[in-house]
Amino acid sequence: GARAPVCATSDDENIKADNTAGVSEKGAQVRQLLGLKGASETDDIWKIRLQLTKPGTWVPLIWGVMCGAAASGHYEWNIDNIGKALLCMTMSGPFLTGYTQTINDWYDRDIDAINEPYRPIPSGAISENEVKAQIAVLLIGGWLCAIQLDRWCEHDFPIVTLLTLFGSWVSYIYSAPPLKLKAEGWKGCYALGSSYIALPWWAGMAVFGELTPDVMFLTVLYSIAGLGIAIVNDFKSMEGDRKLGLQSLPVAFGVEKAKWICVSSIDITQLFVAFYLRAIGEDFYSNVLF
Repeated sequence: GARAPVCATSDDENIKADNTAGVSEKGAQVRQLLGLKGASETDDIWKIRLQLTKPGTWVPLIWGVMCGAAASGHYEWNIDNIGKALLCMTMSGPFLTGYTQTINDWYDRDIDAINEPYRPIPSGAISENEVKAQIAVLLIGGWLCAIQLDRWCEHDFPIVTLLTLFGSWVSYIYSAPPLKLKAEGWKGCYALGSSYIALPWWAGMAVFGELTPDVMFLTVLYSIAGLGIAIVNDFKSMEGDRKLGLQSLPVAFGVEKAKWICVSSIDITQLFVAFYLRAIGEDFYSNVLF
């Protein structure tokens, strides 16, 4: 005989709703720990401190260190080199990227009060003194890692320390007045792109070999592609940027034009690098990029 249709009861719907809410809450908690938009709120000060460092943004820097190590031509898989690599990645990711993100959030607190009022600083979840202490600890921690790497590598010239000091300065003038490069459109985008691409690559290469002009040139080219990374980051802050008069590229050119600038900066750079590699006789790697 024919079967009676099975109808979902209100209890079934409640279970589904509870499961969906549970998954959504877990996702919000993960975003909170990674420092991503749409994060849940917490009273745990150490989770808040971690959120300010935005661990999700450490990945490109850590990867850049390993790219530089590989480009040096001297990296070998042994305990000594693994230790150096881990220390360099810790310096570039948790310490200096964490410092960069924390100081950026501090100077962006007025913008975040408009765009993301739930973030730790505008919401009052962490105090001014606690933020300043975190900035100092992360910055000094990064410098100490760099000094130790120069000693470990027995460098006659403290190249890693110099790169670290330069990167810290760029991070500061990117976020802080009076320069506040992030408010200057092109300057800010390139400062961010170069910091994320060139500096960790140079650090990794300096730890395991010597910086060479050709590799430095290529990483500077790829830093132009970093414009795209920076522009993507600016889309989410358009409302606050516009209200406070900051000329980020999406604000200055509009969403449509900024979108094409973003894509073009990445693709044109990739093509330029491919042609450069072909010009110096590296046809295989040029073809890979094509």
